[in-house]
Amino acid sequence: MVGEPPDVEQVILGKGGVLERSSPGSVIVDMTTSEPSLARRIYEEAKGKSVSSLDAPVSGGDVGAREGTLAIMAGGDEVAFKQVLPVFELMGKNIAYMGGPGMGQHTKMCNQIVIAAAMVGVVESLLYARKAGLDLDAVIDIIGKGAASSWSLNQLGRRIVKGDFAPGFYIRHFVKDMGIALLEARKMKLSLPGLALANQFYTAAMAEGLETDGTQALYKVLDRLNRP
Repeated sequence: MVGEPPDVEQVILGKGGVLERSSPGSVIVDMTTSEPSLARRIYEEAKGKSVSSLDAPVSGGDVGAREGTLAIMAGGDEVAFKQVLPVFELMGKNIAYMGGPGMGQHTKMCNQIVIAAAMVGVVESLLYARKAGLDLDAVIDIIGKGAASSWSLNQLGRRIVKGDFAPGFYIRHFVKDMGIALLEARKMKLSLPGLALANQFYTAAMAEGLETDGTQALYKVLDRLNRP
């Protein structure tokens, strides 16, 4: 798992990289959130060397990584997925084979599209609660157990209340993910205005120098928009 698609390409396909040094019958697993097209390219080049390849991005943030409860969504050959499953089970609790090469990445894009809009909702909700004079933790206590419940509200909402904007997931990486999703959407001639709007808020956060803050720092951007 590395940061950006160019890193994936260099580490796996570059000179002296993983594929060049892999033996026939081995399995390459890329857990970076990356481009579906790159996952398919890795798959084809690996296949040419009798090596299997899985794109297996994850969700669950720093908490899921520490506690071994990540969601893992895998694309590639199902035989290779079953071979690697015992390793995945050491890292995650919600693990699924989603289809052929690139399908793990497409599934992660679905995840990021939901989170992008959800995070805007979390931030706006907490700003509203603060303006109304409510206790923010008490608000999360009650709505975090109802229909508004989400990981973003219950985990990152608490960090916002504490003023904790340390990264569990960098804003710059989330902007990268949204960019991939928007690019794939354009290829499919699909309009995603909610994602495009969320992307603008996060781009504003990058412009404000928050790129290495956690995604919950979107709160700072919308807070500033609402100040006199």
